Amino acid sequence: MSETTGAAREKVGFIGLGVMGAPMARNLMAAGYEVVAWNRSAGPLEELAAAGARAADGPGAVAGEADVVISIVKDDAAVREVLSGPEGAIGATPAGSLVIDMSTVSPALARELAEEAAAREVGFLDAPVSGGDVGARDGTLSIMVGGEAAEVERARPVFEVLGSRVTHVGAAGAGQVAKACNQVLVAVIFGGLAEALVLGSKLGVDPAAILDAVGGGMAANRIMEVRRDNFLDHDFAPGFKVDLHHKDLEIALGASGEVDAPLPLTAEVQQMFRQLRAAGFGEEDDSALLRVAEQRANHRLPD
Repeated sequence: MSETTGAAREKVGFIGLGVMGAPMARNLMAAGYEVVAWNRSAGPLEELAAAGARAADGPGAVAGEADVVISIVKDDAAVREVLSGPEGAIGATPAGSLVIDMSTVSPALARELAEEAAAREVGFLDAPVSGGDVGARDGTLSIMVGGEAAEVERARPVFEVLGSRVTHVGAAGAGQVAKACNQVLVAVIFGGLAEALVLGSKLGVDPAAILDAVGGGMAANRIMEVRRDNFLDHDFAPGFKVDLHHKDLEIALGASGEVDAPLPLTAEVQQMFRQLRAAGFGEEDDSALLRVAEQRANHRLPD
């Protein structure tokens, strides 16, 4: 996480203080940014205000005070609510300001919001992130950005506080396309890891030893490192919730239908997520896919 110079700092509005948004806003404050914020539920907003942020009474109020507005909320409907229309941040943002949506939504919505912002002479970037709660806390997120190059450079000091990798993918909506691809890969890796551990364990090998063995070869991946204990301890406290990843795969599968790009592996993991949701585990971490793999094999990893 890098700091910015005083000359580069703009006042930042922050909308959405969930598992990702709250630590991101705190990192901006720690880097010296003045932050005005709003959240649908009062508790997280009160906590951030106690840490030095200014609490606003709605998305429009945030936008009216900030040079750069960041939103990171649940889904397309939530993004429309906080950014679009007469009550949204885009409509209240002065010309020359910049709106950055860091939620994961459909590429079509990102393009729609970019057009709405341009009509008001407001810059817009779609900049979804990867790295989970750990990356949000540590300021090491991977940020995938769609929009105009000049706006990306304007936002770069803010992005460099929040993440360790900033990639300008292309025009409006391209950031969301990259995030959809990211979520496809992450889901398939989680599902494959769950199945591999159940296979090895049912064949009599310690799951921890399996992770140690394959972690040095071509199968090594970040999920294996960050979520190792979740799998081994059956600890499914959410870093990234099943419900949210299910939503993200809906976006990817919907987009794939528009261009006839078959995603059979993605569709299978989507059904695994759906099984977890149906069983009441939608609030758990992605690593809860282990539950499905264990049930199918009639075998539980030893605790």
